[in-house]
Amino acid sequence: MEYQKDIIVADRLGIVSTDSEEEYLAHLLCLKGTCRYRFNERDFELHPGDLSIIRKRKMLEKIEPTDDFQCKIIYAKPGFIELCTPQSNYGMKGALALFLNPIMHLTPEQQIICRRDFDLLELRIQDTGHRFYREVLINAMQTAILDFFDFHARIYGESDISTQNASIMNRFLKMLENGAYREHREVTYYADCLCVTSKYLSEVSKKVSGYAANYWITRYTILDITRLLRDKSLTFVQISDMFGFSSPAYFSRYVQQNLGVKPSDYRE
Repeated sequence: MEYQKDIIVADRLGIVSTDSEEEYLAHLLCLKGTCRYRFNERDFELHPGDLSIIRKRKMLEKIEPTDDFQCKIIYAKPGFIELCTPQSNYGMKGALALFLNPIMHLTPEQQIICRRDFDLLELRIQDTGHRFYREVLINAMQTAILDFFDFHARIYGESDISTQNASIMNRFLKMLENGAYREHREVTYYADCLCVTSKYLSEVSKKVSGYAANYWITRYTILDITRLLRDKSLTFVQISDMFGFSSPAYFSRYVQQNLGVKPSDYRE
């Protein structure tokens, strides 16, 4: 069954490594113990009853579970998640919020619902003899996603994002995810591609995510730079050239301005 490769349910960390060639979204429910990790250059700690949704697993670092840590994890490929996600503008708001804080503290009632969703998905994955295997698997994943939306909306509030704004923000982030920031770090470039003004794009970004467009351009750029700085086989000149900086000195100033340290100090 091809869909068995699209979704995996596990009860321990490491089933799919963070540096796997295949991208998976991770939905983790903490059952016992604690787990610290760094994501998006920020530190987080999971406690029992917490649901962590990681969309970019390659941004995960320093995963430190306690000896008694127990969890349930749903790994799913982005394409499968996109197929299962209902047509709702809330998905965009939720995705941006989870990029900044991937943890939701669930109530006891929500924990029961979440555990039920995980168990149902596990049963559906195993039920390969079902004549409508694809349909029931998509249905089970869609139910889980709607519950995740509900948890998030109750914690952070309902979404009032228009379809137009959601579309603009989605296309803007797609460009960043595809690496456009390596050559283009001006809001005007993205606004021109989206056929809107720079001011309008920043207003949409602020309304949808709480941050102006320039924040996201810089955030994606710095995350990529820090990842490359950790690779000691690359020189600073090579990294500077990858991002089209006019000189290594300008690259150094950009890093210091946004990270607070020079590239050499960060690498140490």
